Amino acid sequence: MRAMIYGAGALGTVLGAYIARAGRQIDLVNRNEKHVAALKQNGAHIVGKVDFVQKVDALLPGELTGQYDVIILMTKQQHNADVIAFLQPFLKENGALCTCQNGLPEPAIAEAIGADRTLGCAIAWGATFKGEGVSELTSDPSALTFSLGAYGKGNHLEDVKALFECMGTVVVEKNFIGARWSKLLINSAFSGLSTVTGATFGEVANNKASRRVAQRIIKECIDVAKAANISIEPVQGHKIDKLFDYRGALKKAISFALIPVAMKKHASLVASMLQDIRAGKKCEIDAINGVVCEFGKKYGVPTPFNDRTVEIVHTLEAGAPIAFSNIGKYDDLLK
Repeated sequence: MRAMIYGAGALGTVLGAYIARAGRQIDLVNRNEKHVAALKQNGAHIVGKVDFVQKVDALLPGELTGQYDVIILMTKQQHNADVIAFLQPFLKENGALCTCQNGLPEPAIAEAIGADRTLGCAIAWGATFKGEGVSELTSDPSALTFSLGAYGKGNHLEDVKALFECMGTVVVEKNFIGARWSKLLINSAFSGLSTVTGATFGEVANNKASRRVAQRIIKECIDVAKAANISIEPVQGHKIDKLFDYRGALKKAISFALIPVAMKKHASLVASMLQDIRAGKKCEIDAINGVVCEFGKKYGVPTPFNDRTVEIVHTLEAGAPIAFSNIGKYDDLLK
C-alpha cells in the first residue's frame, strides 16, 4: 500500500515520523523546499513532549509519481479546491483521501472526488513547526487520539486506522459529524483565543478573563449543535457537551472551573492560525469559528462571541497587534 501525507508541516511531520518509526511506508510531501531538504538529509526531529529523530521519505509536490492508495491531507482549507485538483491524478480509483483539516471540509471534498473515497479525521493533539526538519509535539503522549470517520462507504478505512495507530489511539466514529463538532468546539474556543491573544491554550484556560470568553464560545457551539440536531461526541472519554453546558449559576461555575483541567494535557499548544499570522499568512478562522457562525445563522442561534473572534482575527491578519489585551474587545458582550 502506498500512502502519503500531503502538507507535512507541524502536525504532518510528527505523524509521518511516528508512522515511519513503526516501519510503515509513508511519503511526507511539502512545498517548503528547505524543510523537505532537511527531512531528506537529517530525518524528522520530533521535540517537545518526546525527543527522537526518524529517517523519513520526503518529497516536493513536483517529485510525486504514480498513484497512491491513501492520501492524508494536512494542508490549510483555504486552498482545498486547487489542492484537491492537483492530487486527483495521484489517487487510485479505489483509493481514499483522509482530510485531517479543521472545520467541516468533508462535504466539499466528497463532491470533488466522490463520497466513498472521502475519509475524515479529527486530531486531538497539537504540534508546532520549529524549523526545517524539526517539529514540536505540544500535547502529552497520553493524549494522542484520532477520531476517524467515513463520508461514504469508507475506502481503506481500516488501512488509515492502522497508520494512525502507529502514533496513538484511533476511534472509528459512526457519528462522525458529532466527532467533528467536538473538535470544532475546542478549536473555536482555544485556537480562536490563542490567535486573538498570542497565548498558549493553557494560558487562555488559566487566565480568568480569557476563560470567561472561552466558556461563552463553548456554550455557543453547544447551543448551535443542539439546534442543528448534532450529537456532540465525547473527547478522550469525556462528554464535553455535558461538562460545559449550563443554565443556572452553579453549573456555569462548575464548567468554568473545569476548563483549565480539561486543557491540562494540551496546555503548551499554540494555534496554527497564530503561527500562520505571525508568518504573514492568512489563517483558517472562517473554517473554524466562522463555521459556528454560519450554522448559528442557519438555525437561528446567536453567536456573538464566535462572531467577534472572527472579526478580531481578520484585523490581526491585516496587521493589528496580537496581544493578550485583545480579550478586552469582548467586554461589551460580557455585560
